[in-house]
Amino acid sequence: MGLHRVLEPAGVLPQAALRLDADPAIRPDEVRIGVERLNLDAASYRQLHTAHGGDPDAIRAEVLRIIGERGKMHNPVTGSGGMLVGVVEEAGPVSPLGLKPGDRVATLVSLTLTPLAVTDGLAGWDGLSEQVPARGHAILFARSIAAVLPADLPVPLALAVMDVCGAPALTARVVGSRDAPSVAVLGAAGKSGCLALAAARRAGASRVVGLVPTAEEEDRLTASGLADAVVRADARDPVAVAAAIGEPVDVTVVCVDVPGCEHGAILATAPGGTVVFFSMATSFPAAALGAEGLAADVTMLIGNGYVPGHAETALDLVRSEPAVRALFTSRTGPDSAQ
Repeated sequence: MGLHRVLEPAGVLPQAALRLDADPAIRPDEVRIGVERLNLDAASYRQLHTAHGGDPDAIRAEVLRIIGERGKMHNPVTGSGGMLVGVVEEAGPVSPLGLKPGDRVATLVSLTLTPLAVTDGLAGWDGLSEQVPARGHAILFARSIAAVLPADLPVPLALAVMDVCGAPALTARVVGSRDAPSVAVLGAAGKSGCLALAAARRAGASRVVGLVPTAEEEDRLTASGLADAVVRADARDPVAVAAAIGEPVDVTVVCVDVPGCEHGAILATAPGGTVVFFSMATSFPAAALGAEGLAADVTMLIGNGYVPGHAETALDLVRSEPAVRALFTSRTGPDSAQ
């Protein structure tokens, strides 16, 4: 679990630690990855971009400071991190991950618990996107998760998909456990949102509604055909969300990367329904107390990012749903073999 990598405070797991030891020397059950690219969590990047007024040099300096001070990429404001792509440099003889030197992999565990050191000053990053070219190393533990990158997808695309692959897998599980439920996805034109839409439909949803904040995203999502209805509202405005969704749905999936979307999701969900919170900007006290205050009989789930088979589920959706791939590549850049 990486307890020996915790420098401060003693006795906590790596995710809760203030500082980790990113020493490149590995133990017999660890793996060292040569870092090629980081993918910052959407909520984390948005916070950094807002806090520094979009100044790329200031954003870059802040990310370097966090990694340097904490030995991991763990945004102290949002509490979130992201994940990375790299090449296996060394695998310990008793590592259970099945990785070998030369494997190009994406880590499927958060950067908030991954020991990380950067050696290039992020010189290749323009500071203007969530994807960060980088050089350095990272350490995986015996209970970490990583997937060898598929040969048929560009690296930026595969990285973006794997960063949010828990969303479609859990959406499919929740939708599939009900009899043809109606589903709403907040933040439906984003990465996790479009995957959740496609997964809900494939899992048997009777109707899928996508909520977006802007006319541009409304047009883009409507053209994709992924939703039966596309509506527009500020997800932070509970009354506007409920009005836009209309008749409350059985399952609401929250994929919005800004705070304050809990109450709208609750209002949009029918009694006995389920709300799945995937955004790392979610305030779980606000969700719990808001549901109580609204006398809302809903089940609320935390999307923890891991469901068995989640990477395969998400990659299959990208391969088989051209509209999903198109929405992803509009965010990750040219759909090349990079």
